[in-house]
Amino acid sequence: MKLGTILRVGVVMGAALCAPLGLVAQEPPAVPDYVVAQYGAPPVVPEGPISAAMVQAMDTLMIDAQNQSVWQPTERETFEAIATSGDPRLAWILSDMMRFSWKPEFADALSDAATRVLGIELQTNRRWSELTNHLIAWDIPDYPRYLDHKTEIFTNYLPGLEEIFVPGNVDWRMVSWGGVPIDGRPYDRTDIVCNCIPAVDNPQVSSAQDATWLDDDDVVFGIVVNGEARAYPRQIMEVREMVNDTLGGRDLGIPYCTLCGAAQAYFTDGLPSGIERPVLRTSGLLIRSNKLMYDITTMSVLDTFTGQAQTGPLAERGLVLQQASVITSDWKTWRETYPETTVLVEELALGRDFDFRNTRDANGPIFPVGDVDPRLTVHEDVVGVITGSGAPVAFRRSTAMAALSDGAEVVFEDVRLELVAGGLRALGADGRDLGSHQAFWFAWSQFHPDTALWGG
Repeated sequence: MKLGTILRVGVVMGAALCAPLGLVAQEPPAVPDYVVAQYGAPPVVPEGPISAAMVQAMDTLMIDAQNQSVWQPTERETFEAIATSGDPRLAWILSDMMRFSWKPEFADALSDAATRVLGIELQTNRRWSELTNHLIAWDIPDYPRYLDHKTEIFTNYLPGLEEIFVPGNVDWRMVSWGGVPIDGRPYDRTDIVCNCIPAVDNPQVSSAQDATWLDDDDVVFGIVVNGEARAYPRQIMEVREMVNDTLGGRDLGIPYCTLCGAAQAYFTDGLPSGIERPVLRTSGLLIRSNKLMYDITTMSVLDTFTGQAQTGPLAERGLVLQQASVITSDWKTWRETYPETTVLVEELALGRDFDFRNTRDANGPIFPVGDVDPRLTVHEDVVGVITGSGAPVAFRRSTAMAALSDGAEVVFEDVRLELVAGGLRALGADGRDLGSHQAFWFAWSQFHPDTALWGG
C-alpha cells in the first residue's frame, strides 16, 4: 500500500486508443497524490494480452535491439505502431532497450515511442532514467511475455545472466543494469581477475594496531558475533560490495550497496537440512537502485534487504537468512570500543573511497527509483528493523542519536535502540539483538513501503 491520497484518474483518450486493438481499458493505476504532483496522472492501461499486431511488432523490435548495426530509420513502422497502440505496458521493454542502445538513432526512436505511448515529455537529458522513473512511480503493469523479452535483451549483452532471469518473486519490471557484468567466480577463487564488482571470500584481516592505513574518521561497518568484533572499512566495501566471511564461529554473507548506503550481514550457516551454505555474489543488476545479489551455488536470487530467497531452489525451500546487526561507525570509536577488533587489510581497498550521497548522486540517485516516500529526503540515514509483530520501522538516525545522547529512550513497540561504538543497534524487549542496519531512506522505504517512521 502506498502513502497519500489515492487518486483514480480516467483518461477518455487512452480508452479510445485501446478500443481499435480489441483491448479492454481499465482504470489507471492507483497512485498517491504526491506521485501525481511530481509525475502527472498515470495513463489508462489496457487489460489482457497485447494484440496480435503488437506481438509481431515486439518480436521485430527484439531483432532490431540485438542488431542495431543493421537497423535503419526506414523501419520506423514498428515504433509508430507501438507509439500509437494506446498500451503503456509496452514502454517497459522500450526502457530496457534504451539501457543498452548504443546507436543514437535507435535510442531516439525508442525514446520517442516510449514518451508518446505514455503521453509524457521528458525534461532532462537522462532519458532512460527519467522514463523509467515514470513507469515505476505510476506502477504501470507489464505485459504477458515481458520477462521473455527482457531476458532476451539482457542476456544478449550480458552473458552469464541466463540462470538469473527466471520466474519467481522478483519484480522484473524494476530490475535494471548497473553497468558491470555478473560476478560468476566460484567460491574462494576471488583471486581470479574479473570485469565485475569483485566480491571477496575469506578476506585477510589484521589487528587494529596494524591498521595504520585507516584514519580516525574513516567510516567502518562493525559486526560482532559471539564476542568477536571485525571492522569492514567503507574503502573496501565500496569496491568489493560483497564479502563471504567467518566471524565468531559463524558464516556470514555481507552485501554492501553503495547506492543506498546499506551494509548488511546475513548468517549463512545453521540452515535447514539439505541446503548448502549460500555464497553471495553481485549480479551486476539493480532493483530500484539497490544491488541484486544471488547465490553462486544454486543461482538463486535473494532480496538484499530482507535476506529472503526470491528465485531458484532456495526460494522453493522458502529460505530467509537471519540478519546480524551492522553498526555504522568511525574507525576511532570502533577500535576504542572493541580494542581486540580485527579489520580487513588495506590491499582489499583498491584505492577507492566514495560517498555517493555527497558526490555523484548529490542531486538524487542516478539510477531509477521511481517515487520516494516524502516523509524524509531520499538520502536521509535511517536505521531499519522488523518488530516482534512483523512490522517494519525506520528510526531517523540523526534524531535517535540526539535523543540517546541526551539520555532519552528511543523505543517503538518492542524495539529499543541503543548507542554502540558510535552507531546504533536495535534490541528486542528481551535484550536480543534484532539484526538492524543503516540505509538511505529511499532504499528502506521502497522495500518496506508500509514502514513506520520514528523521529520523522
